[in-house]
Amino acid sequence: MDIKNIFSLLGGLALFIFGMNQMGEGLQKSAGDKMRSILSLLTGTTLRAVIIGALVTVIVQSSSATTVMVVGFVSAGLMTLPQAVGVIMGANIGTTLTAWIVAAKIDDFAWVFVAVGFILMFFIKKTKVRYFGQIIFAFGVLFVGLNTMGAAMRPLAQSQVFADTLLRIKDWPVVGMLVGAIATIAVQSSSAAVGVLQTLASTPRDDLGTPLITMYQAVPILLGSNIGTTVTAMLAAIGGGRMAKRAATAHALFNVLGSIIMMFLIRPFVWLVNAVVGLVGHELIADINTTITGLMTPVADNMRESIAISHSLFNSVNTLIWLPFVWLMVRVIRIIVPGEDPVVEKRLAYIDYKVIRSPAIAIDLATKELARMTEIAMQMTKDSHEVIKNHTTELEVRIFKNEDTLDYLEDEIVKYLSNIFRSASLTEADSSRIAGLMHATNDIERIGDHCSNICDTSLQMHGANLSFSDYAIVELDEAFQLVETMVEGSIDALRNADLVTAGKIISLENEMDKKEEKMRESHLERLNNGTCDPRTTVIFLEIIHTMERISDHCHNIAEVVVSDDQYQVHQNVTDK
Repeated sequence: MDIKNIFSLLGGLALFIFGMNQMGEGLQKSAGDKMRSILSLLTGTTLRAVIIGALVTVIVQSSSATTVMVVGFVSAGLMTLPQAVGVIMGANIGTTLTAWIVAAKIDDFAWVFVAVGFILMFFIKKTKVRYFGQIIFAFGVLFVGLNTMGAAMRPLAQSQVFADTLLRIKDWPVVGMLVGAIATIAVQSSSAAVGVLQTLASTPRDDLGTPLITMYQAVPILLGSNIGTTVTAMLAAIGGGRMAKRAATAHALFNVLGSIIMMFLIRPFVWLVNAVVGLVGHELIADINTTITGLMTPVADNMRESIAISHSLFNSVNTLIWLPFVWLMVRVIRIIVPGEDPVVEKRLAYIDYKVIRSPAIAIDLATKELARMTEIAMQMTKDSHEVIKNHTTELEVRIFKNEDTLDYLEDEIVKYLSNIFRSASLTEADSSRIAGLMHATNDIERIGDHCSNICDTSLQMHGANLSFSDYAIVELDEAFQLVETMVEGSIDALRNADLVTAGKIISLENEMDKKEEKMRESHLERLNNGTCDPRTTVIFLEIIHTMERISDHCHNIAEVVVSDDQYQVHQNVTDK
């Protein structure tokens, strides 16, 4: 095998991986909203989690990517460990789709797909058609890469050294498993490793169509790729909490144990696969050990399909075996990774940089972090109400501590949203949504600032031994109740994309404007009647104006929810 063939092999592999990634990206763009809906179902049974894991993996075209998402979700508390195990099982089934794509005999039409996809991508303006074009283009590139690899591998069929190496794999299946694991770790994709294996196995070594790699040699390599793919999740869990490490351990435990058990059942498994191949009418040839083992193997032309059957069969059987024992796996994982994560107040609970290349998911995590941020702002609003009536050091400390947390969250969320812009290929709708979320983040942080200002005002009154009249307290209570309703509604609107609640908040903002004006007039009347201390006038007017500004920010947040995909850059209400 000369240097030209080596570079052809590497170039074909690069095109194959590029095609897989582009196809996954196109599917994500066209199915982003569906992914959000799919992930919202993660509160059901383990079986449902398996189905969801398979569907998401089909969309992102990578079991490693799905597993990394699971690590992030478990770490953020969005998913329980049993659900995570189910999703990981499903991901292993979903990733076999790539092997079936490779098995499709459309090599001669690869360039047709490339040409048609290119035309749809670059000459059609309709967004959905362009996404479809990207999928078709990537599909073609994937097969161009396979064809290039196949051409580069043909000289290997004549290499005695390579034939002797493969014979060792046949005699020592563990060597094949190690080869599969190392290859998968090297390319960071089990789908790519299996695709290379399919191409190599489908290369004939003689005129009879004898495959370069038989099923008995291919299966250990296939099992090794299932072990190698767990490394990605293990790396993703480094630096994460215990729950993240448990999710990664679940992936490793499921794949490694299943692969090791299958190593002891290679002969009956290969017999079963060959029986299925023969059942569907494909041609079989005698294996070199047929007289001893009774094994037959598909001709080289059918090896891609045979390996795809092996991949699907192994992962499906492995899942069915483990499914009733998820509870046992969870217990074992908790023993391997004991303890609980400490509760940290000033931290990110949801957003995760490991899923940043999946915009639909990353944006949803940012939205959940925003809802959590609003919950902190809600607590500050209630505390600022209480501190006006009964100023205590405990309330004062809590308000300022929460303000510091909101400042931290604003910086981190905006940075995360900015990274989504830079790291992923976004749809126009996603770009608009991110812009809206950035404005909402600022609005929530400003609510915290206003609550902190009310606390400063209360501290000033407390130091000067001033107090409001009973009439003023009643009016302030009514105003605070309205503001608290709006802030609480903002949480629901953000978390659930609740358009009805968002619409109510927008209408309540007008009510708050009227209430501020009425409270000003009432306070002036009390001054004229002598029922209110003149020294509290500026403080009272400042508090009610601050509450009105909080309602403005709630209005802004509600507008982000209402406009969502059609969001235009929103001009925040300027604080005076």
